[in-house]
Order: sequence, then C-alpha cells, then structure tokens
Amino acid sequence: MTYSFSQYRAQYKSNLRLALPIAMTQIGQILTQIADNLMIGRYGGENPIPLAAVSFGGMVFFILFIAAIGITMGITPLVGELFAQHDRQKSAGLLQNGILFFSLFGLMMAAVQYALIPLLYHMGQPVEVVDAAIPYYRMLVYGMPFVMLFFVFKQFLEGVGNTKTVLVVSMAANLLNVLLNWVFIYGHFGLPAMGPEGAGLSTTLSRAAAATAMVTYFYSHPKYRGYLEGFNFVRMSLAKVKSILRIGLPISLQMFLEASAFVGTSIMMGWFSELGAAAISGNQIAATSGNCSFMLIMSVGAATTIRVSHCYGRRDIGELAVAAKASLHLVLMFTLVTALCFISLRHLIPTLFTANADAIAITSHLLIFSALYQLPDGIQNVSIGILRGIQDVKIIMPIAFVAYWLLNLPVGYLLGFVLGMGPAGLYLGFSIGLGTAAILLLLRIRRRVRALRAEN
Repeated sequence: MTYSFSQYRAQYKSNLRLALPIAMTQIGQILTQIADNLMIGRYGGENPIPLAAVSFGGMVFFILFIAAIGITMGITPLVGELFAQHDRQKSAGLLQNGILFFSLFGLMMAAVQYALIPLLYHMGQPVEVVDAAIPYYRMLVYGMPFVMLFFVFKQFLEGVGNTKTVLVVSMAANLLNVLLNWVFIYGHFGLPAMGPEGAGLSTTLSRAAAATAMVTYFYSHPKYRGYLEGFNFVRMSLAKVKSILRIGLPISLQMFLEASAFVGTSIMMGWFSELGAAAISGNQIAATSGNCSFMLIMSVGAATTIRVSHCYGRRDIGELAVAAKASLHLVLMFTLVTALCFISLRHLIPTLFTANADAIAITSHLLIFSALYQLPDGIQNVSIGILRGIQDVKIIMPIAFVAYWLLNLPVGYLLGFVLGMGPAGLYLGFSIGLGTAAILLLLRIRRRVRALRAEN
C-alpha cells in the first residue's frame, strides 16, 4: 500500500494530542533522573563510587518496581473501552477496587524488596559500591506504597483520555524531587550531607506528594468525585480485581522480563573486575541517556493504548488500524533522530555526569551501541501498546521470554565475556533481543487486526 500523508494526518494529530502531555510527564521524569545523576556525579567528583551505588541500587529496585507498575497498566485498556461505551458505573468499580488492591499490593512489594537487601552482596559487585547502594535502595523501598497509589489514578485518567492532570502532578513532584535532592544530597539548611541516601529520600518524599495530590484532585474535582462515591476500604470485588489482573499480569511479566534483561546487563557490568566502578558508572550514564529516549517512546506507546482502546470499544477496526500505523510512523522518526544524537554527541554527554576519564571513555563507546537498539526498542514498545489496547496481552509474555532471557542476556554474555568484546558486547545483546521482540509483536498485530476485521 502506498503511503499517503493526508491519510494519516488526522491520526498523527490525535495520537500526538494524547502523547504530548504524557511525553512532557516523561521528560519531567527524565530531567529528574538526569538531575539525580548529575548531583550524585558531582557529589562524588572523580570518585565513581557514589554514582555506581545509585546505579546498582536503582537497577535492583527497578526490577520489581516496573513489574508492579505493569500490573496497574491493566486498568487503562479496560477503562478506555468502558469510556468509549459511556459506562461510568463499571469504570468507578474498577478504580475503587484498584485503589484497594494496589494499596495492599504496594505494602507487600515493599516488604519483599526490603527482604532482598542481603542479596545485594551476592551479585558480584564491588563491596564498597554495595555498601553505598543499600541506604539509597532502602529509601526507595519506603516509597513503594505511594508509587502504587499514584499509578492507579494515573492509569485510570489515561483510560478516560485525561493525560494533562498526570502531567501537572508529575512535573510538580519532579521539581520537588530536584529541590529536595539539593537539600539532602549536599546537606543544606543545617542538615548533614547524605549523598546517595539523600537522593533516595528525596525520591520517596516526592512520590508521596504525587500520590497525595492525585487523591486530592479526585475528591476536589466534581467530574471525578463521582468515581469514588460509595468507596469503602473493606469492600472489594474479586471479579473486578481479576479483570484487572487478566490484563495487568501479562503486561507486568513482559515488563519484568525486559527490565531484568537491562538490570542483568548492568549487574554483569560489575563483573569486569579490571574496569571496576568505572564500568558501572559508564553504564549508568549510557543507560540514563537511553532512558531519555525510552521514556518518550513510552509516551507514544501509552497514547497508542488509549487511542486503540477507544477504537476497540467502538469496534471501529478501520480507524484502529490506521491509528496503530500512525504511532509506528511517529516512533520510527523519533528513534532515528535519537540514534543520530547519541552517535554525534557521544563524547560530550558523559562529561556532563562525571570527571572520571575511564567512565567517560566507556560511556562514549557504549552510546554507539545504544544507538543501534533505539529503532527496535521503539517498535516493540508501540506494538505492545497496540496489543494492550485490544486486550490481547497473553502473547507478549512468551515473546518477551524468548527475546530477553533466551537471546538478549545469553548473547550479551557470550559477546561480552566469552568473545572478549567487553561492555559493548553486552549492549549488542539488547539489539538482538529487542529486534526479535519487535518482529514477533508486529506479526501478532497483523494477525489480530485481520481477525478483528473478519469478526466485524
């Protein structure tokens, strides 16, 4: 089929209208993450251990963090379908049960993450890095219940097409995080300099503020207060919780498998004993740069889920297919630009974070390989967004298992250690895993859209 811009113009506008507030939210998170790393990097100076500690502690925390968030994402396509069908009562039931379930789930996840602290010494990392990472990690764990509560409201609002409120709350929380970083990391207003632990405390306090702001918004806004009418802390519908888990658990498992591939690679960076903490710091800077791209890609994927779920609720498969293709076009353009930026700025980017010469050299090399996996990463993310929108999520977990655990990690280890490519070999594993996931997901989408057309 010949491409026609006029055919997709309206879809680009609709997708971007939803994606831009989400993108601004993600940019705020990116800037906060960059600020964290810049402040910790400057706090350490030529000593790479503080930055390496934040990298290691954050990566270990991220595995269960992202898996927990993934379950809440089951709310968005369900609410999106009901929103298109104007069923407010069922939407309210999903929100209220989501609040009850995920509040308890957040406490349980925090307990599990806290219990994992002793295992940090058994992951092959330098002892001095682990010693500095544990206080930071512990502070992040304390904020887990607030994270879950915030994301319940966030995913609900995205389901009804309201992405602007999430933007405002997230930006305010991110600004608070940066301010508190300045206070706690360096020690201002008579407080002691806490270093990495201060960065963790700032993050938890800002997450608590974001959750509180979401609750306040719903109770103070007449349009959304009705969704909480009759709310009771002891009333929970297992049927509604199961409907969320039916969509959320496969999403969570996929995100866990993908995150574990990135975290596993970060852990393996610490196994290059001859490079020491410089390899961990270099990976952290390259990963932070990659996350800048990934967060924006996620905004397109999230917008795609909203658009597709609304089309799916109306059973308008023709518009659904065009909206999905438009998102793939947008992410294709964005990832190509990102890859070019990584390559052309690879010598400048690391100098913003550290003065350590070894870490700068490693980062510059890794950014080239990070550029290679931008395109498949974008395609697989938007493809998952499409499948979420049509509630076809069971297939994404086995695809993720093959792509990340059977290919990404083993190939990365083979290239990095057995064949002697070092850190660059680990990054090539990403290209193999993400590329495989992108191809398999596109094939699944093609098959499902054909089936939906046939049903109509």
